[in-house]
Formats: sequence, structure tokens, C-alpha cells
Amino acid sequence: MDKRFSETKYLVRKKVLHLFGGAFHVFDSTGQNVLFYSQMKAFKLKEDIRLFTGEDMATEVLTIKARNILDFSAAYDVFDSQKQEKVGVLKRKGFKSMFKDEWILMDANDREIGFLKEDNLAMALVRRTIGIFPQSYHGEINGNNVCKFKQNFNPFVMKINVDFSDDVRNQMDRRLGIASAILLCAIEGKQE
Repeated sequence: MDKRFSETKYLVRKKVLHLFGGAFHVFDSTGQNVLFYSQMKAFKLKEDIRLFTGEDMATEVLTIKARNILDFSAAYDVFDSQKQEKVGVLKRKGFKSMFKDEWILMDANDREIGFLKEDNLAMALVRRTIGIFPQSYHGEINGNNVCKFKQNFNPFVMKINVDFSDDVRNQMDRRLGIASAILLCAIEGKQE
């Protein structure tokens, strides 16, 4: 596997004032070195996000594809572009996500292995009303904490700190984790 996926901490950054689509940078823990880059196309009916090793978009490493055009409980397949294999699935819990965001983590065979949840219901409700409070998430696999995502408040640039430090058993495939962070920036950012 690409060594870029072996980091414990990442910073995902999306420019909010991007005219059409969205541009994402994934940095290492220092926030200085770009490890991955993605540029979403605007006006797509079905999400299809490609992650590359740099802004030149010469080497594709991950693909995140929505299964359906409109789906309240959307499922997104994550593929390793280099190995041509499915990594896993991220499935949004539809009705539960109206109040507090929840995602199901699934393996390559569509078996549920864990979840990613917004941490605080009260803050989630306030954020949906006012929109100025940053989100934070935690992920579990087999009852073990595997990741934390914390959004920084900035009205011009969305930043999510991704932390896999709790994953001492190495249960979370970092490719699925990075895909989760990209989706949180891309999909959750549209609901406000």
C-alpha cells in the first residue's frame, strides 16, 4: 500500500469559496506537505470523487463513488485505483443523520464493521440552526475507537483534523478513513 496511507494524523482542507465543485488537499500531520489532492466536478448527479497524489492529478489512488443518484441513505463505494480493488463502503444513516450525522463503515464485502458518528447531539442541532459550530466525529470498529475527526471553524476554508492515534490495533484501513474525511467535507458541507 502507498506509504502516504500510513500516517497517524492528517489535515483535510477544502476551500469553501470555490466557484464550481470543490478542491480538497490532504496534508500530513505538520500541515505542510500535500499527500493527496482531489477536485470535485460541479453539477454531477452522482458523486464520483477521485483522489490523486498531487495537484497535477497524474496518479490516481482512490475513487469514491455513490451507488445511486438520489439516496437519502446514500452508500459510497471506496476503491483503490492502483490495485483495482474495493476497499469498503461508507453508508449514511438517513433519518438519524437529520439530527446527528451517522455513517456506517463497511468492509469490501458490504459487511458492517463499525460507524462514524457526530459526537454531540445538542451541538449538532445548534449547528444545523446557526451553522457556525464546527463538527467533531468519532469512529469505532468492533467496539474500539479508531479515529477522531475535528472540524476547525473558519468561514473561508473547511479544515478537518483526522486522528487515527486511538487505532492501536490498526483496524481502520487508512484509505477508508481518508475517504470518510473527504466525504464529510464534500457531502456534509452541502447540507447547511
